[in-house]
Amino acid sequence: MNGAEVMDVGRDALWLTIQLAAPILLVGLVVGVVIGLFQALTQIQEQTLIYAPKIIAIFVSLLLFLPLMGALLGGFMQSIAVRIAGM
Repeated sequence: MNGAEVMDVGRDALWLTIQLAAPILLVGLVVGVVIGLFQALTQIQEQTLIYAPKIIAIFVSLLLFLPLMGALLGGFMQSIAVRIAGM
């Protein structure tokens, strides 16, 4: 395995990490902005209000995106196994 192949595997791993984390992070971002906007509009200054909806939204999004995440990880593992077998 030469340096170019190592860089290719590393780039694929980083891209996979972004693909796995992006849906969950986006859900957390959207829920946080919506709750923050709600707090600003109603002038509610409760600091703990944001945690319960964000935790529930992230948990639900994990349940929804888990099959996609599994498929992405499985495909990556298959490509790594093919590269190992081709050595």
